[in-house]
Amino acid sequence: MLGNKIGTMTLQETNKPMDSGKYGLPAMDITAEGSGTMLGHDVQSMGAFTAEMRPDGSWAGNAYAGVVMCAEGVATYKATGVGNQRKDGGTSFRGGAIFETTSEALSELNGKFYAFTYEADADGKAVWELYPFN
Repeated sequence: MLGNKIGTMTLQETNKPMDSGKYGLPAMDITAEGSGTMLGHDVQSMGAFTAEMRPDGSWAGNAYAGVVMCAEGVATYKATGVGNQRKDGGTSFRGGAIFETTSEALSELNGKFYAFTYEADADGKAVWELYPFN
């Protein structure tokens, strides 16, 4: 069961095509930067991920490096998800993330798995929302 939302971040994506090497389908290397709140703290976030189109037209995404920073500390994350292209040119992803931190203020992030929604419009403006699994 999902718990109450612990964070929302508004991000701006920068996309660059890359060679996926799979099925002759497209892949993207994406960076996303922005701000929001997490566990009641104002945060800045930066992340890098890849997304590869699968034969059914959906996308498999993998955030291989991410950081969330606030005045009280820093957390790193990795995430993975599956998404689909929307008719308006944006994308919609669902997946999971794990975090690591030594920050006392963000320590609630450690040792848990978080479900996420990630909605991006055709211009790369995205909203990332996180929910803990209880």
